[in-house]
Amino acid sequence: MTWNNLLQPDLILEGSILNLTPDIIQRYGLKGLVLDVDETLVPMRIGVASAELQSWVEQIRACASLCLVSNNLSEARIGRIARSLNLPYYLGAAKPSRRKIRAALKSMNLPVHQVGMVGDRLFTDVIAGNRLGMFTILVEPIVHPDAALRSHPIRNFEVWISEILGASITPRKTKIHKP
Repeated sequence: MTWNNLLQPDLILEGSILNLTPDIIQRYGLKGLVLDVDETLVPMRIGVASAELQSWVEQIRACASLCLVSNNLSEARIGRIARSLNLPYYLGAAKPSRRKIRAALKSMNLPVHQVGMVGDRLFTDVIAGNRLGMFTILVEPIVHPDAALRSHPIRNFEVWISEILGASITPRKTKIHKP
């Protein structure tokens, strides 16, 4: 697999994960979602799910199995978020390692091509999902209001490198078919 294939999300959403609707999930034939946590679901250093996120999870749960897979090692924080959403979770994933994502896929009992990997990072979430043959969805990070004006130097660097390597990191209206 070439670098541009590894770094190319199948779908790039404008806005946060809250813009991922049941219609979009069904359009791509997805039956499950593996969700990153930090800045995909909650801002860094926030240990609770917002009411808006809880409502989104309930809406999505009606059409797809959900599981959290985080690189974060904090059992207290990630566990509290997962329990508030009533979702299974895996810590310390070390994405782009595939090990914990494979465990999540096994627990969902779904074929890999029917599960989306959703995250805000190209070099962790998208690469890991693409390495497994999952449908990858890149969302904009959710940042804490106090940090809203800060830039995202790591994400900006990832986008820049990805585009140099041939990936197109602009929102697309149609699915990119994997070879």
